Amino acid sequence: MNKVVVTPANATPPNGPYIQSCMNKIIIKPAKAAAPVGPYSHAVRVGDMLFCSGQIPLDPATGALVTGDIRAQTERVLENIRLILEDQQLSFANVVKSTVFMTNLGDFAAMNEVYARHFIGGHPARSTVQVAALPKGANVEIEVVAHY
Repeated sequence: MNKVVVTPANATPPNGPYIQSCMNKIIIKPAKAAAPVGPYSHAVRVGDMLFCSGQIPLDPATGALVTGDIRAQTERVLENIRLILEDQQLSFANVVKSTVFMTNLGDFAAMNEVYARHFIGGHPARSTVQVAALPKGANVEIEVVAHY
């Protein structure tokens, strides 16, 4: 499997023009996004699909966890996702699936209120699950899959 690091979306990979194939993957590292907190990529493109890693409420400028209630954390998470999507010249309209991880499903209504402001019209398929804990003590993490 070929592995090529590319950013932004219109950049040419080091080995020449990218020929789309299910066997090629492009590692996406948006310049404006917070650094990952582990050994993973912000996103991976395979063909016309973009698989975004789960985002927690990290401030891209400082790398610090955004404190506050679930609304504030969800807003930061979705802004982090927006940065990745925009780096690839995509928007929330391109998202076909999202998964929301929450430490307290009692906060679902408040999270959903913020989520609904970002996904307008043709909502993606979504799963929401409660988990015991999230990295850095976050209360919400969201991952998405988008189509170019």
